[in-house]
Amino acid sequence: MAADAAEEIRGTAHGTAPVPLSVLDLVTVGAGRTATEALRTGVDIARLAEARGFHRYWVAEHHSMPGVASSSPAVILAHLAAHTERVRLGSGGVMLPNHAPLVIAEQFGTLEAMAPGRVDLGLGRAPGTDGATAAALRRTDRLNEGADDFPQQLAELIRFLDDDFPDGHPYSRIHAVPGPVQGTSPGGVQSTHRPPVWLLGSSGFSARLAGTLGLPFAFAHHFSAQNTVPALELYRDSFRPSAVLDAPYALIGVSALATDDEKEARRQVLAAALNMVRLRTGRPGLVPAPEEAEAYDFSPMEEEFVQSWNANIIHGTADEVRAGLDDLQKRTGADELMITANAHGGDVRLRSYELIADAYGLPTA
Repeated sequence: MAADAAEEIRGTAHGTAPVPLSVLDLVTVGAGRTATEALRTGVDIARLAEARGFHRYWVAEHHSMPGVASSSPAVILAHLAAHTERVRLGSGGVMLPNHAPLVIAEQFGTLEAMAPGRVDLGLGRAPGTDGATAAALRRTDRLNEGADDFPQQLAELIRFLDDDFPDGHPYSRIHAVPGPVQGTSPGGVQSTHRPPVWLLGSSGFSARLAGTLGLPFAFAHHFSAQNTVPALELYRDSFRPSAVLDAPYALIGVSALATDDEKEARRQVLAAALNMVRLRTGRPGLVPAPEEAEAYDFSPMEEEFVQSWNANIIHGTADEVRAGLDDLQKRTGADELMITANAHGGDVRLRSYELIADAYGLPTA
């Protein structure tokens, strides 16, 4: 990779933020809303992130979930690349076992050609869906095979990205295009730069692998909060300097929602929690409106889940959210906070990022 790889990975904190702030957008679709509206909101959020000094904007691969319209990260990122100029764009992440490594290398080589120097490739080893859907995606029911083969798949993908399979390898004459081969071909002027690779995780497996390989690491605190500190410690303890990084760099995904008043934040978070109740019980659907959540009769077990789930969502006024984010960063030592705002309406999500930017005094242009 280029010598400035670490500079692309390590962001700059703005205003009074303790570390760089970024955005994870699940492109959520609310009841009564369309995927088109959700994707338009994604463009608005990416533009806001760019204008206000958020370091990066990522989308995550999910499948067979009516309330999440991010099944094709590369397609969404291509659309966003046409509507932004500076903010980093990436996947948080692409689920590597769902795809052939060559396909991912081609997709992200194409994105790099569209938005040179501002594309991230975040990779996960989970399917991003249920087992039946994963089997349909992979055309096999041997789902453990994909996860167990993750280190080998990762190595193959990086070889395609760098175009450096050794002589005699079965893939030595296969090239991911767009990619470095165009710059090394006669008359080639294509940049040999490629997107930095991140490993994503919600447990210790990817933390250890990212550390061993000297790669940046992104932890899913927003749905695995109890594992955050152990995973980050494992990553730092396992870290070995590489051509990419000379020291560990870890971001954490954080579920946070700021509203103009505390009561509204509680209403919105309750609706998002009801959506999670339905997802966890095999009834995925569109994100319900707050009015529907307020009228819903939660069972004792569901109520217990909601309380546990919402305990890890930083929500309230802008000042309350800022205080919660500051505290979380101190407790975890995260090098970057990637904020995901889950709510029924796109206007609420957009407003949340505006309020957080204002609370930290981020740039206004």
